[in-house]
Amino acid sequence: MDLRRLVRGRLGWPRLETVARELARRYDRDSLHIRFLEADNWLSTPMVVDDEWFVKVISKQNSLVHAVFTTGRNLGAFSSGTEGFFGHFGTPLEMAEHELEATKRLRDIGLQAPAPVEAFEVDGLGVLVLEYLPNFHTLDTAPREEVERLAPELFAALAEMHDNHLAHGDLRAENVLVREDGIYFIDATNVNDEGMRDARAYDLACGLAALEPLVGPKRAVAAALDSYDADALLDAVDFLDFVNIRPDHDFDAASLKGEIEKHAA
Repeated sequence: MDLRRLVRGRLGWPRLETVARELARRYDRDSLHIRFLEADNWLSTPMVVDDEWFVKVISKQNSLVHAVFTTGRNLGAFSSGTEGFFGHFGTPLEMAEHELEATKRLRDIGLQAPAPVEAFEVDGLGVLVLEYLPNFHTLDTAPREEVERLAPELFAALAEMHDNHLAHGDLRAENVLVREDGIYFIDATNVNDEGMRDARAYDLACGLAALEPLVGPKRAVAAALDSYDADALLDAVDFLDFVNIRPDHDFDAASLKGEIEKHAA
């Protein structure tokens, strides 16, 4: 087993078969068609079951990696001059239950997300079951004109989260699914209530960072200003350097800062 597989907690077939048998039992199926996704995911083994459910299988190793990521993100928050606001869950089941609850809360306030089904534990693994959404593409694969059209909708949805005391915590272009009926959010993470103000600024920084490579700094900032005032964007500036060192973001922080400061002047 290579190091990347070990760190990511990739599961062998015997344990995945145990999960499959439990899914078949729960949903009264004689057999299941399982398609594993080639996602670059360190925190679960994702799969599509019968083209009906999207299932994440979370191992103890995935939970440990999440703890490492959470520590790193909180250290980054400290470097931005704020207290850490990311939370970690101690067990695979708790991770699954949190994402289920986060998805429910997004839908409760009227935002689009896959329908939550359940979270359960089998053989020490946390299993999250959501509705499978066919016929989608992620925001980072959309043509520029479509991203430009959807950018104000993205920030409006983010503002709706924040107005309802929610934060996404891991907003990236690949966590925004695009379908004919609009955008859907996935992979919301945990944020401590005490750090909600800073978490909102961080969310906004991530949104700007996700859009800048796709539409440029001017259009990204203009879209954000449809839902946020210049002061909110200045708060987000404090987190842009932290977001920029994350390996899953690649954007021009200096150009974004310059565009925000121009509007704030």
